[in-house]
Amino acid sequence: MYQQQWPQETFQQHTNVHLHANTQSPFSHAHCNVPFHTVRPVSSGSLRKDRERTREDLHILSQSPHDDRCSNQLGVPQHSECCDVRKKIYHRNLTRVHSSPGTFNRSLIFVCVGLVFDYQMLKHECDCKDTSFDPGYAGRIMSVWSRLQECEFNLSLCVCLVKGRPATFEELLSVHSEQLIHSYAGFSERTSSIPYKSQTDHDMVLNNSCSAAILKMSVGSVIELAFRVAGGELRNGFAVVTPPGHHASHSQTYGSSIFNSVAIAAKQLQEQLKVTKILIVDWDVHHGNGTEEIFYTDPSVLYISLHRYDNGSFFLGNGQPTRVGSDRGKGYNVNVAWSGGLNPPMGDAEYLAAFRTVVMPIAHEFSPDVVLVSAGFDAAEGHPEALSGYRVSANCFGFLTRKLMELAEGRVVLVLEGGYNLASLCDALQACVSALMGNEVCPLDEEELVRKPCINAVESLKTVLHVQSENRSVSVVHVCFLWSF
Repeated sequence: MYQQQWPQETFQQHTNVHLHANTQSPFSHAHCNVPFHTVRPVSSGSLRKDRERTREDLHILSQSPHDDRCSNQLGVPQHSECCDVRKKIYHRNLTRVHSSPGTFNRSLIFVCVGLVFDYQMLKHECDCKDTSFDPGYAGRIMSVWSRLQECEFNLSLCVCLVKGRPATFEELLSVHSEQLIHSYAGFSERTSSIPYKSQTDHDMVLNNSCSAAILKMSVGSVIELAFRVAGGELRNGFAVVTPPGHHASHSQTYGSSIFNSVAIAAKQLQEQLKVTKILIVDWDVHHGNGTEEIFYTDPSVLYISLHRYDNGSFFLGNGQPTRVGSDRGKGYNVNVAWSGGLNPPMGDAEYLAAFRTVVMPIAHEFSPDVVLVSAGFDAAEGHPEALSGYRVSANCFGFLTRKLMELAEGRVVLVLEGGYNLASLCDALQACVSALMGNEVCPLDEEELVRKPCINAVESLKTVLHVQSENRSVSVVHVCFLWSF
């Protein structure tokens, strides 16, 4: 019986370090730091200089927000440059490599995090320019990207900007129907523009002149980042893309989702890189019905969703805990379906309990090769009741990211889904990127750490564990644990 023990919820205090670029690097000019570094102590003076240089870098970017060359001005290595440097560092004389598995050369730590963002996606808006009815409007990602530029950590030190690309017809076809692709991606010569008559959901916003290109760019960017992480060129990454995609199924759009970027990336990892086991964690407050449908019979993809359900009364009304997959995929679909409304709203204690008793034990049992996260932040505090009303803190999302990094040797790719309160969205995404970079996770509120999950959450977790216990023995242990609350 699998009995994964939950580690003490504390983190080691990390030594303040300066990431010093290899002196032999061809990228060692004034604003360039290669993301493969030696580690040495940093003084307060050098740290202050780093922050001053960060401001200079951000000024360069702000002067040329629509210029593809801005990443070169910043000195952020593109993915191809990262690969070249990696070869130079890792191709060492094998006679000088320690044979003991207990030794590890910290000077060779690979700390590169990939970020994908494309200014073209800012054009994702209605022709009328009214964003009041569009929960997925592109201004969200501009706010997020601006926040990442303003962070205390220097993005040019250990972050690679991965250039996005449009998805191909064949890549989209790996998940979606040909009719859906022709309708929205503009591949067919017979489709000169996107047919507005096909809009059946008021959340769907399309721009007749550029939405097809934006949709393909969003999907292709996620695929590109996932390939770089799965192939070992990057440690992990975050795709800042729009619109969300986890509601889109094989032949049906829903909400603001048209193409399911995460599902397509997973399919391409399977088909092109022959990745055998993929974990998809979806913590958007709305159930990812499209992703569930696409992989419902696939035993090579474990889908775990944490969402507000309220016994089917919350949008979308699906994602029942009894849906566990079918045929060969039975047992590979896990729905942590929160019920009980907002009395009280779910917060850090409830999500920590879910990860402790459901997500991490089942994920460890599955032992994935790659982890993809549908990272919606509409469960974050600050969202109105109609959108979620939950109160998960930004630091909690950072902690959940750090927990997922324990899987798949850290190969984790987060993809932006929902999240519409700009302040909480930016805070949560910053916390996640900081966790991906290996920074110390900010401590959670002490009251949340000692608070027991509410009775509604405990009942929801008991339900999913009882259902899942029919497919795995791991759940029985944690059912007993939950009875202690």
